[in-house]
Amino acid sequence: MPVTAAEVLQEFELESATTRRLLERVPADQLNWKPHPKSRSVGQLALHVAVGPGLIGEWALLDSMEMPNLGDPPEPTSTSQILAAHDDSVQKVKAVVSSLGDAGLGALWQLQKNGAPIMVLPKGILIRSLALNHLYHHRGQLSVYLRLLNVPVPAIYGPSADENPMAAGQT
Repeated sequence: MPVTAAEVLQEFELESATTRRLLERVPADQLNWKPHPKSRSVGQLALHVAVGPGLIGEWALLDSMEMPNLGDPPEPTSTSQILAAHDDSVQKVKAVVSSLGDAGLGALWQLQKNGAPIMVLPKGILIRSLALNHLYHHRGQLSVYLRLLNVPVPAIYGPSADENPMAAGQT
C-alpha cells in the first residue's frame, strides 16, 4: 500500500531527530579516525549521514537523471558543520515531500547510465528506499564507529548500553 506524504514526513521527523542526536556525539577531535583503511573516516560517514537524505530527496523533483559520480566524500572540519548540513538536509526533504504531495510520490522516477534506464520506481519509493532506508543503514554504521571510539551511543529504537530512555531517571 502506498504511503502518503504526511506519513513519510512523520517518519522522517522522528528519524531525523534520532539522527541528529547521534551526529551531536561525533567527536570533533577524531573526525579523521577510520576503523579500517578501506572505511570512510568518522567525519566522512557522519557528513554522508547528514547530507544524504536531502541530496537524494531532491532527486525526486526530477523525472529522470543520469547516474551521478559522487566521488570521495569530503572531510568535515567540525561537528557543527555536520549538524548544519543535517539541518539543511532535513529542510530539503520536508520541502520536497511537501511539494510532491501524495500524487507526486506515485509518479515515476528514472535513474539512467549513459542514457539507458537502470532503475525506474515511484518517487515515494525513491525517498523511502534510497533516502530513508539508506540513512538508517549508514546511521547504524556510525553508531558502531562511535562505540569503537568509546563515545556513548544514544538510544535509537530502544535502549543502548549507554542510554535507556525507558528507565526511570535516565535519558
